[in-house]
Amino acid sequence: MPAPIFLVVDKPENWPLHVPGVQVVGARPYLTEPAYSNNHRNARVFNLCRSYSYQSTGYYVSLLAEARGHRPQPDVVTIQDMKSISLVRAITDEFDRLIQKTLRPIRGDTFTLSVYFGRTTAKRDQALGLKLFGAFRSPLLRAQFARKREKWQLQSVRPIPADEIPEAHHAVAVAAAEQYFARRQWSPGAGRPPRYHLAILVDEQEQPPPSDDAAIAKFIRAAERQEMLPERITRDDFSRLGVFDALFIRTTTFVNHYTYRFARRAEAEGLAVIDDPVSIARCTNKVYLAERLASRDVPIPPTHFVHADNVEEVLAEVGLPCVLKQPDSAFSAGVTKATSEAEYRTKVAQLLGESDLIVVQPFVPTEYDWRVGVLDGEALYTSRYYMARHHWQILHRSESGQMRSGKVETVPVADAPRRVVQAAVKAASLIGDGLYGVDVKQVDGKVYVIEVNDNPTLESGVEDAVLKDELYRKVIASFVRRIEAIRTRK
Repeated sequence: MPAPIFLVVDKPENWPLHVPGVQVVGARPYLTEPAYSNNHRNARVFNLCRSYSYQSTGYYVSLLAEARGHRPQPDVVTIQDMKSISLVRAITDEFDRLIQKTLRPIRGDTFTLSVYFGRTTAKRDQALGLKLFGAFRSPLLRAQFARKREKWQLQSVRPIPADEIPEAHHAVAVAAAEQYFARRQWSPGAGRPPRYHLAILVDEQEQPPPSDDAAIAKFIRAAERQEMLPERITRDDFSRLGVFDALFIRTTTFVNHYTYRFARRAEAEGLAVIDDPVSIARCTNKVYLAERLASRDVPIPPTHFVHADNVEEVLAEVGLPCVLKQPDSAFSAGVTKATSEAEYRTKVAQLLGESDLIVVQPFVPTEYDWRVGVLDGEALYTSRYYMARHHWQILHRSESGQMRSGKVETVPVADAPRRVVQAAVKAASLIGDGLYGVDVKQVDGKVYVIEVNDNPTLESGVEDAVLKDELYRKVIASFVRRIEAIRTRK
């Protein structure tokens, strides 16, 4: 059964909202009755008490919810964070530009913004309301702003007790709560109600995405067959992560990017996450990968780290042609080849303008690279990725931004070279136990791991050509095991 959802309030009789599937609970019963302390592991608790001051009833609701393995909003850390204006401002610094843009039309020097489950009363304020909701994870928020020297500053942010919602805002609050807790109806043909709720993060504008629409549809069907309720979400759903049991990121990941923030928040909320933030941080930096793999005797091409003081020394050691890699590159972007000394120096200078270290390796030409998909420490699929026509990489990006790729042949894991598979599985194990795509070259009987990708491409008719629907079943089954392991630990 799905985890229960509790709205905890001081006096349930004064709470006017009715949302199907959501139970309104008094704070005192929640704190004292055994039914709530001994059961409902992994319940979602939305704390709407009047006061969150230290050792108040509202404070203890969030504190005991965490102790019971429930998932409270706000949690105790958030409650404490909101008491420190310096910390509040530090948290909101990243969207200061949005604050200034949103509040620029305000004529006065003060402004109060109420946020109800991510919704605001004015459309103009909606983007800012979502940012605040995502940053502080409190269902009902009130933010106070003041203009000083022509610049708006956040003065305070605090939860709104349920009985302090202005009557004029009542309809918005009700609609916001209903929308927040809304669920796509479970198909009657699926049998029992869903056990878990899976978020699949996608970017409709990304080209190419890690999974095409057909593959996403297959993940959705596989989830439904395993009694999960899947839902496609986008970057705008950051504030809703707490209502899910698992997050599957199907858009390209970077550390300094919203995908990493999604992974971090989901992990903090107790969700099963692929890709987890540690895997993202490790895989998206080629300096880390090279050092990690080499130090654990995984075969990789001779690798050098170039900085401002050893540019010529590395050139003499590596020779030409060579491959230069921006540390946080992905999907062949930020990876370039130098065939002359002048080209090497020019490209090194460009890359060092972005990072203090870059990776340089000898160019190892092959007709194709092996891609080994690894999940939970085992090989999931093996594919040959051929180089794009008249190009040295799998994916060719033209100066105009157009992309073309080489063909892909997926073969049974048992038919792939054993040493390729073994090297890939070992390399993936040094990153984590998630889902990885390991690129391996095979030259004259030797294998070289090129990189480990945390967000491997899984396209319909390509990587699933051998396993077909079984590939999607295995990925979803891994999520189920991860969710159950998290619940067991709580």
